[in-house]
Amino acid sequence: MSNKITCFKAYDARGKVPTELNEDIAYRIGRAYAEFLKPQQVAVGRDVRLSSESLFSALTSGLMDSGVNVLDLGICGTEQVYFAAFNQSLDGGIMITASHNPVDYNGLKFVRENSKPMSGDTGLEKIRELAENNDFSESDKKGEMIQMDLSESYIQHLLSYVKSPSTLKPFKVVANSGNGVAGPVLDLLEKHLPFDIIKIQHEPDGNFPNGIPNPLLPEGRGVTTDAIKQYKADFGIAWDGDFDRCFLFDENGRFIEGYYIVGLLGSQMLQQHPGEKIIHDPRLIWNTQEMAQSNGGTAIQSKAGHAFIKEKMREVNAIYGGEMSAHHFFRDFGYCDSGMIPWLLIAEIMSEQNKTMAQLVDERIDAYPVSGEINMTVGDSQKVIDSVKAHFDDQDYEFDSTDGIGLTFDNWRFNIRSSNTEPLLRLNVESRNNVRLMEEKRDMLINLIKQFS
Repeated sequence: MSNKITCFKAYDARGKVPTELNEDIAYRIGRAYAEFLKPQQVAVGRDVRLSSESLFSALTSGLMDSGVNVLDLGICGTEQVYFAAFNQSLDGGIMITASHNPVDYNGLKFVRENSKPMSGDTGLEKIRELAENNDFSESDKKGEMIQMDLSESYIQHLLSYVKSPSTLKPFKVVANSGNGVAGPVLDLLEKHLPFDIIKIQHEPDGNFPNGIPNPLLPEGRGVTTDAIKQYKADFGIAWDGDFDRCFLFDENGRFIEGYYIVGLLGSQMLQQHPGEKIIHDPRLIWNTQEMAQSNGGTAIQSKAGHAFIKEKMREVNAIYGGEMSAHHFFRDFGYCDSGMIPWLLIAEIMSEQNKTMAQLVDERIDAYPVSGEINMTVGDSQKVIDSVKAHFDDQDYEFDSTDGIGLTFDNWRFNIRSSNTEPLLRLNVESRNNVRLMEEKRDMLINLIKQFS
């Protein structure tokens, strides 16, 4: 049997069960994580996938055989592992989840002390090597399994981001948990909020009878849109399987691009913490930069990807970070991403400004229309990126190489980059107050990419 482990990615481990990830591999990963970090206490949580329970048993056996005490958080969301790690000053945390991947996948997300991220460059590659070698130091003691329920302190922490639940308007809210693990947290939050919450696909169910929850895919949004219209709700929320991303819909059932939510959240955090810094990814930037500046803050660009955003936030002590892919990061949340804090803040903005969700975003959508992220499969992505850049070399543009390439012209700009996680090229185009220009440039770039690939 080969010891080669293929499930490790740029930021986590993820693969098909049982061919790429199984109990034997999970056990070895537990041993390797302990060998690399030498932790004393580690929080472990798991999502509702049918394979999560057996992987949990194997992983935690590996940790305990290495002398590590395991704090069992039970079935929970990824951010609850992050919360446990920083709130309890633990040595690390591991979440068993494959988020929005197909039903036959599972995976592991890792943090070290105080919820610091781990990526291929900062330990994951070493953990993979140790797990493959399968040769571990013997521990003179066995670790213990400790059941831990942090739900009360976690809920209070979430509520601390709004000035007071009593200042929130009694909105009608459609909430789609996608049969993932957001439902139980929503039930706990609901007791403290003045909202009428219409819950759909609410019960955690590892069979995912309504399909895998991934609201980033247009085909996954219809049920939320329909419910908003049916119940005449003020806004809607949908989560992915482990609810580290939250997606928002306006009162008309329209899906709101994550880019515009970054601007709203950044401005709200800056109003509460004047003069601070916020972090954004380089794919779409103008709206975020303008909203940060108009609220007395500084917008700083980082490579896309949660590990890079978290690293940059820690480096400059930013109050907030946001990616257009619907990851939102908060300094007081251990610089980690949360899928629960964003919608609470949006409800607070709507309450304070006495505006509907559509009113909050329409002006920004008009000011900076975007293409939405366009994913294209190409043979040699670097060759295509170089060819696209060369095509514009006789024109005046501002060049940015933070992540892939970004070319900024007078009234429009684009970013093109290779995916960190899939064999895809990702294109984003935006313009200043000119939908037609954006669409024209978008179509031209799509044709160029096809031509060069």
